[in-house]
Amino acid sequence: MKKFLKKLVPTFIFKFYYYLLALVGAIIYGFPSRKMIVIGVTGTKGKTSVINFVWACLSAGGFKTGIISTANIKIGNEESLNKYHMTMPGRFVIQKLMADMVKAGCQYCVVEVTSEGIKQYRNVGINFDTAVFTNLTPEHLPSHGGSFEKYKETKGQLFKNLSKKSKTINGNKIPRTIIVNNDSDHVDYFRQFTADKHISFGIKQAADFQATGVVESLSGVEFSMSGQKYKLATLGSFNVYNALPAMIIAKSAGISDEAIRNGLAGLSIIPGRMEQINEGQDFLAIVDYAHEKQSMTNVLNTAEIIRKPGGKTIVLLGAEGGGRDKSKRALMGEIAGKLADYVFVTNVDPYDDDPKQIIEDIAVVAEQNGKVRGKNLFTEQDRRESIKQALALAQVGDVVLITGKGAEQSMIIGSKTIAWDDRTVVREELKKLLA
Repeated sequence: MKKFLKKLVPTFIFKFYYYLLALVGAIIYGFPSRKMIVIGVTGTKGKTSVINFVWACLSAGGFKTGIISTANIKIGNEESLNKYHMTMPGRFVIQKLMADMVKAGCQYCVVEVTSEGIKQYRNVGINFDTAVFTNLTPEHLPSHGGSFEKYKETKGQLFKNLSKKSKTINGNKIPRTIIVNNDSDHVDYFRQFTADKHISFGIKQAADFQATGVVESLSGVEFSMSGQKYKLATLGSFNVYNALPAMIIAKSAGISDEAIRNGLAGLSIIPGRMEQINEGQDFLAIVDYAHEKQSMTNVLNTAEIIRKPGGKTIVLLGAEGGGRDKSKRALMGEIAGKLADYVFVTNVDPYDDDPKQIIEDIAVVAEQNGKVRGKNLFTEQDRRESIKQALALAQVGDVVLITGKGAEQSMIIGSKTIAWDDRTVVREELKKLLA
């Protein structure tokens, strides 16, 4: 019905409807974002991890913090998984969540901001004080007319809206702050916007907050910054990029290095982000949200480092339908074909697209990059069956990466929405395997 209406009703009518809903939601719940310091995090990858690191550092410093991310929602120490199958929930939901945060005494609110959310005005009625840019690679381009520039400009709306008016809370003026990844090719675009403070972070390029000496292992990641050493309990050196904005925000709040160190080291699980599933098996099973070229490259490179000598990398992947980028299917097939020893291609969220076609778009390119069907390349629409097969293939010291959905709580096939959690399914299949 929604698709049918969109064909009949002019676009500007839908836009006005979305804008009005967002504004009404903010009015009904009393503009809760005006009563907290609100941080928006945008970019293609890492947003959920950044937000969880911010929560960990601010909490360690004694600040009650709420977060709204793709994976999880927290109000102080109370956590629930994001059940909405969207990063930015509908306008009334997001305003209610923020109102609940105010009621619970949260001083900070951290929100994951997407280009899709901005397009549908879900950011309207949210007064952001800080905007964080993580990185930018092609994603969701079909909904932006196939234009990477329009995709970038849509994300830029978060930063543009900071320049309107500073917020005052309890008599204190909250500085409008822009935090950017200096290692990104697109950093200049995002730091051009007006703000009271512009702060950069990075690893490769000189930055206000630059990490050095990055070392990753099975126990986590160690790095240094400004002469201080820090450790992440989460896997993957790429997570240093996700931790740095949190450190900036914490230091701006006056939190000590020791508290920041404790916050980072104490965050051992980010739901569905390099999350280890352990049922006593003699290989590593990891669930991760990786669903495009760069994130797939990151997790596969990490697997190569943490697997035991002689161990293999087994990856399960897929791609979304429903108007999502088709071009990324081939890119992921190429990376999986080159970097993994075994590749399993299966459903993620095909929506109304042909699941067989999505799988083939990935598998064919994996073949072109050295994989052979029935030997080290396997295709299967049933995601549970594919997970079962991938786990059954694993030997001592191997790493099995279950990618594409992370901690999402549902899967959409055609018109059906199925309750689903990769982590639960992996646990169940591991128990059967070990039995």
